[in-house]
Parts: sequence; C-alpha cells; structure tokens
Amino acid sequence: MATDNSNSLVVRAEGLHKRYGDVEALRGVSFEIKKGEVFGLLGPNGAGKTTTIEILEGLRQPDSGSVQVCGFDPAQESAQLKQKIGAQLQATVLHDKVRVEEALRLFASFYLRHVSIKTLLGQFGLTEKRHAFFENLSGGQKQRLALALALVNDPELVLLDEPTVGLDAQLRRDIHALIGKMRGEGRTILLTTHYIEEAEKLCDRVAIIDHGRVVALGTPRDLVRTSSQGARLEVRLANPAPVAELKELDAVLDCLETDGIYFLHAQPAAQAIASLIHYLEAQNNTLLDLHIAQPSLEDVFVEMTGRKLRDNDDR
Repeated sequence: MATDNSNSLVVRAEGLHKRYGDVEALRGVSFEIKKGEVFGLLGPNGAGKTTTIEILEGLRQPDSGSVQVCGFDPAQESAQLKQKIGAQLQATVLHDKVRVEEALRLFASFYLRHVSIKTLLGQFGLTEKRHAFFENLSGGQKQRLALALALVNDPELVLLDEPTVGLDAQLRRDIHALIGKMRGEGRTILLTTHYIEEAEKLCDRVAIIDHGRVVALGTPRDLVRTSSQGARLEVRLANPAPVAELKELDAVLDCLETDGIYFLHAQPAAQAIASLIHYLEAQNNTLLDLHIAQPSLEDVFVEMTGRKLRDNDDR
C-alpha cells in the first residue's frame, strides 16, 4: 500500500514497451510521480500518452516493463487499484437518459467508500443540473461531470487524459480552474495533453513523450532553462548592420534580419546584449529598440523532436 510520506512515489513506471501489430506505441517509457504533484505527459496525438495512461489504469498490459500505482501492480491487482484511483478518459459516454445525480450515485456504488454527492455537485457547478439528462448537457458540463465522476471515490491518484480536448478557450479555462482546485487539495494528478500552455500552467513536472519515448523530463522551468535554443533578441538599429558580423558577437548563436528587425538567438542573453552594445558603440550605431523573449516549452519540444506538436488520431 502507498504510505502517507509526502515524498512517497504514487507511480513508478520502468521500461514500458507496447506494440500494436507493426506499430511500436511505447519504446521504453520510464517516469515516477510523487505524492501531491501534478505530472504531465506532453506530446502530440500518437506519441503514446493514452497507451501509457491505460497501462497505469490496468486497462492494458505492457509487453514488457514494470508498473506500480498506489502500491499495486495494475495488471495483477486491478480490483484493489480501482479503489485508489479516479480516471477521466478522453471521451466519457453515458446513457443519454441518465441524470447527472443518478450517474454520480451509480459510480459511487462501485466503491467501498465515496464522498458526498451533494459536495461533488456543488464543487463542479452541477447542482442546478443534477436532474438534467446527460444528452442535454453542454460539452463543458459533460467534462465537469466526467471530472466529478473521477473524484467520486476520493482517489489517491487522478488520471486525466486530454481533459480539455475539443473545448473552447473559456471552457478550457474553467477546467484548468477545477484542476487547480484539485491540486490545491493536495491530490496527485497525472495529466496528458498536447497543449503546451496547459502543461506550463498546470504541471509541476512534465515528461515530453514522442514516438513512444520520453525525450525530456523535468519542471517546465528547468526544461526551458536547459534548452540550447537560448533567448531570442529582437533588435532595431539606427543604421543597418551586416548580419554576418552580428552572428560573430559573443554568445550569439544565430542572426536573421527581416524588414529592418534583427532576430538574434543568444545564450546567455546578458552576454550577448553586452557584446552587442560594445559592437554598436564601435560602429557609431545606436540601439533603438530591444525585446527579449525567453525560450518556451514549445521551443524545447521542437528542439527535442525536430517538429511542432501535431494532431492525428493514432495512439
């Protein structure tokens, strides 16, 4: 069983491999999740996120590798594990004529213990919809109900698989707020997403997964800090300057010029700026404008995978 030690591991996945016919969905995925943290699996559709989360839930078995979730082996101790976890899958499909409160009471009956249905209805803004049929709920209300169902047994671990996919910006913000509230309650959360800003905003640590492999793991800040992309300096000068000379400045990795604006990739930025000022003084040139943009998690993803996040329908 999982202990109450705040430093204990809720999830340990080591060397997970999974193949579907000729498709190798997972190629040695390994990571750990500590109690009380929000951990993100960030990657495009088809990277292996859903397969990973289904293995943790006990819905699929890996071809090789080992898994421990809340102290249990999902493949061998599925019944015990289900009492300890809550899951919101990519698509929650209920009978059209089931009412919101009925669905919550039905799910609650599956567990040895559950939280107050009234509390869940209030927490997820569904009190006024408690008698509404599932078919009459909006997309956002269905997502809130899915989250409420995932928490009905007061789980130690909440698994959220693309919880905001297909929602508009406002509904995504609403779901983010609910996840933030769960985080504030000290819940351990595993979140899969292909939205960069979602991972940056919600996650304590992120594993970037691509083609079935974890290609980077750490806090969003640490991943950005270790990026070799460096900062991007957008510079406007009083007089034109040769791009070739700007490329040779200390700490400047590259330079491009578009419509009179110079884009310098620099690492570290402070050294590059000092070198630029010294160069401009020697050339009797003047710096008119300077903007500094630090690399983002998107930049890290592109650096690690060689491409931007993509959307497709495979696993």
